[in-house]
Amino acid sequence: MKENTGNEKQDDEDKLYYMENGFMVFTAAYHLKRGYCCKNGCRHCPYGFKKESNNKLERR
Repeated sequence: MKENTGNEKQDDEDKLYYMENGFMVFTAAYHLKRGYCCKNGCRHCPYGFKKESNNKLERR
């Protein structure tokens, strides 16, 4: 059993990515460490980039 050290919150904040439904999701900490926006509309983009959709159904 894992001992609760109180550092779990810090560990979560330092993670650069996590897995979700088989996909690697980069955290804001990862993007900040990289140092620039890739303009792919990442879920945790700390640079405020929002990707525009070309699909009429997605715009609604």
